[in-house]
Amino acid sequence: MTDALGADDSSVRLRAALAVGSNPDPLFLETLVERCAVEPDFFVRDMLSWALTRLPPEISLPRIRQELDSERPQARSQALHTLSKIGNTGTWAWITRDLLRDADDEVARTGWRVAVVLVPENEEKDLAAELVLQLGRGDRDVQLSLSRALVDLGDVIGPSLERAAASTAPAVAAHARATELLRQNPETDFDAALDEAKRVVALGPERAAAVAAASARTEPPECARPAKTAGPADTTEPVEAAKTVEAQGAEAEGAAC
Repeated sequence: MTDALGADDSSVRLRAALAVGSNPDPLFLETLVERCAVEPDFFVRDMLSWALTRLPPEISLPRIRQELDSERPQARSQALHTLSKIGNTGTWAWITRDLLRDADDEVARTGWRVAVVLVPENEEKDLAAELVLQLGRGDRDVQLSLSRALVDLGDVIGPSLERAAASTAPAVAAHARATELLRQNPETDFDAALDEAKRVVALGPERAAAVAAASARTEPPECARPAKTAGPADTTEPVEAAKTVEAQGAEAEGAAC
């Protein structure tokens, strides 16, 4: 079974992890943890984590905790992921600031997600204040992960986001505003929210509001609207008279425009 967990074929490794999880045995603890740190296939890694959750927590948790200090980013990330699957709130203290600020984006993203799952209710405000320090970090996917984690904390993030939205760093301010839009409406498209937030930051809140209000009030002038064409039933005057009226109307519209 140990050989199968390290086989070249990912399907073989997946079946082996499933078999180990289906028949949990502490004998495989070390092998499962080690494979998590190096397994290249996402689905196999997830199955390895599941297999670890099947072991008694008093056996698995101390070994998983060691991986949080590993020099290998994948080891740290997968250990965090496994903790989220186990869901033992007693492991909250293991989610350190160093992990939440990890230089590796994948480790940090996993840390944010796990922290939101494990945080005690009386520490949610402190976690929100810590997570907003990462606003503006990374690419679009990293920022989306952070926004989702913050939104999952609920209304407690409001004051922290408000302060971050006033940041002099445009990337931070825009990310904070986009996250607030998601908090108000979780169905909002993140890319659209981020674009809108960047526009507000670039123009300034007051000017952006004024532009939006002016845009909402503006309607196309009559001269820009399609002319109404009279049908046969509407024509009651001679052709020449109709042409004269049409010309006068066009001249008047032109003057108005």
